[in-house]
Amino acid sequence: MTTTALPHEELATALRGDLITPADPGYDDARAVYNAMIDKRPAAIAYCRDAADVVTCVRYGREQGLDLAVRGGGHNAGGLGVADGALVVDLSGLRSTTVDPVNHTVRADAGCTWGDVDHATVAFGMATPSGIVASTGVAGLTLGGGIGYLARRFGLTVDNLLGADVVLADGSFVHASESSHADLFWALRGGGGNFGVVTSFTFRCHDIGERGVVIGGPVLYDIADTPDVLRWYRELLPSLPEELNGWFGLLTIPPAPPFPEELWGRKACGIVWCYTGAHDKADEVLAPVRSFGSPLLVGLQEMPYTALQGAFDALYPAGLQWYWRADVFHEISDAAIEVHVKHGADLPTMHSSMHLYPIDGAASRVAPDATAFPHRSGGWSGVIVGVDPSPSRAEAISQWTREYWEELHPTSAGGAYVNFMMEEGQDRVRASYGGNYDRLAEVKRRYDPDNAFHVNQNIRPA
Repeated sequence: MTTTALPHEELATALRGDLITPADPGYDDARAVYNAMIDKRPAAIAYCRDAADVVTCVRYGREQGLDLAVRGGGHNAGGLGVADGALVVDLSGLRSTTVDPVNHTVRADAGCTWGDVDHATVAFGMATPSGIVASTGVAGLTLGGGIGYLARRFGLTVDNLLGADVVLADGSFVHASESSHADLFWALRGGGGNFGVVTSFTFRCHDIGERGVVIGGPVLYDIADTPDVLRWYRELLPSLPEELNGWFGLLTIPPAPPFPEELWGRKACGIVWCYTGAHDKADEVLAPVRSFGSPLLVGLQEMPYTALQGAFDALYPAGLQWYWRADVFHEISDAAIEVHVKHGADLPTMHSSMHLYPIDGAASRVAPDATAFPHRSGGWSGVIVGVDPSPSRAEAISQWTREYWEELHPTSAGGAYVNFMMEEGQDRVRASYGGNYDRLAEVKRRYDPDNAFHVNQNIRPA
């Protein structure tokens, strides 16, 4: 009597976690990522429970000649946590956090979301810089750089990374920090998933607001006010105390509370502010923000930092169609403002938007070659996103995004923040790392000479 082995049975037996293959009823759910425009059919999805499972997956995948796709939160713009025919190393089961309130640090497993980390740290009145959406994965955001509300005051996420545990391409396990595998540690701070599978991160934390309570929220203006608001914003922001940060957006006001019903569905421009300083100075600091122009809504209020971080999660659940294009801008030029006015008036769907995130203050005081993240000369990271629940709108939102980007790109610095990129080719990757690319390629040659980790914004080994 002969028995037929199940696909990848050897791996399934070796794992503590579950292995899902195309034959399993949960396969379609298991292969789905945040961006529903991504439709990949991996060979198997391994739900790792610990670092040993990750080691097992990397060794097995290499032995079997399988592509390795590493998935943390699954938010990656280009859906690079999955790939056709690949072994998906899913880290969502690695979800613990450990806060040290005395030394102001937090250790977070690679399957954590920023909501997990903020929940753990804000209870102690602390936070570490991250992005603006709580459901984003810690791993992907960190490895690309990490631009968000705290960047002007405390730098990027990578500027607050103290160490990382990493499974390398040969299946070995190392700790990377300033004092151990320093070249790898440099590359992890912005170089993406090119160098191994990070299984945990240790971050520096900072006291924010009043015991974790900040003052934040949107100030929204009519879409026709876009040129005036942008000109004011570009001049004001660098002059503000670093305790105050704000990102600019073109948007459609969501048809839901807490927005007033008379504003539902109205196209608008606005700035989402976050003030993390002492509350007895807030009125003085926020006075220019409150008084400019004729806002439709001034939504500034005291709130736990966790509330601001999670404010957009309900608006952008997993499973929407997304098409992204991005660039970094040293300035918001008059020519760029004309492009924003033109395409902002034609936002194709309620979820579609354009954002400009400051790379200013503490984030711009780090040398461009101090970490792999190179965009340190001030300015903004811009992203245009076409978003809609319906696949029938996928082409329309993609076309709007492409046309907007093509007109805006000549006003940019040339490269982009890699966390905002789709699969756009090697020239775009090289442009986005600028002068750091060649050093990254050397580190890649040392730690992953065969380019086993290539389902990413790929840096090829030198």
